[in-house]
Amino acid sequence: MRDIAVFSGSAHPELATEICAQLGATLSPVRIQRFANDCLEVQLQANCREHDVFLIQPIVPPVQEHLVELFLMLDAARGASAARTTVVMPHYAYARSDKKDAPRISIGGRLMADLLVAAGANRVLAMTLHSPQVHGFFSVPVDQLHALRELASHFRGHDLSNSVVVSPDLGNAKPASAFARMLGVPVAAGAKQRFADDNVTITAIIGDVEGRDIIVLDDEIAKGSTLIELMERLRERDARSIRIACTHGLFADDALSRLGDQPDVEEIVCTNTVPLADGNQHPKLTVLSVAPLLAEAIRRIHNGESVSALFHDT
Repeated sequence: MRDIAVFSGSAHPELATEICAQLGATLSPVRIQRFANDCLEVQLQANCREHDVFLIQPIVPPVQEHLVELFLMLDAARGASAARTTVVMPHYAYARSDKKDAPRISIGGRLMADLLVAAGANRVLAMTLHSPQVHGFFSVPVDQLHALRELASHFRGHDLSNSVVVSPDLGNAKPASAFARMLGVPVAAGAKQRFADDNVTITAIIGDVEGRDIIVLDDEIAKGSTLIELMERLRERDARSIRIACTHGLFADDALSRLGDQPDVEEIVCTNTVPLADGNQHPKLTVLSVAPLLAEAIRRIHNGESVSALFHDT
């Protein structure tokens, strides 16, 4: 078995440290410096020759900076004769650019996938990509994990006798249904139409939510516009209480406060796939760790074992 080498970019070193602690591996150092002309240089400061290399870097703001770091790390590993290089990408920001829904626009999710492979990625380990087609954008093997088990384990600590899981839109209905099965509760969904990044309309709620305790499940929360609109529709249907769950808690533009300060929102739950921005704290926020899940996936990939059991719904 080849030796393992794990490196982290600057996007989320805390998660990388926690993954390595779970894995029982050393997090090898990386030197990142900026030249006078603003170009980046990356040096992997541990031996990679014929090693199984894992590069941990969620694509989070500043997105372009962290992407270039990752490209350079990949190129450095390839130049250092790594046997195989796996990108561990807990969050892929460009996954939202997954279709051509207007004239003369780029499909950024596919382009960035091509660039990662061109830079030297042999495999990708991701979590909760925005849509199913993003998996197919990569021309190398992709293992896509989800955090449904971690989220379900948390919510099983609540009284679920009157609960229903609600998906903000029909596109997220499949994972919401899987989540509802794990909790043994019904599922409902919003009928959503998006006009711009922060302009969303939900025209109806499909399912029974009247007098129910709502658990809203989404893949990520950025500005929170969809959830604000969804909560208005839920209140019109006399929902009793609201809890919010997501994998990627980006919470841009004061979204955490705008959601958490809603009087009927009892809790907001996310995972640590992305770092919380400075000041992004709220008494209603709970952050769950996915480091054990990612560490187990890395261990299985390194040992040539099946990873599929980690991303099946049940």
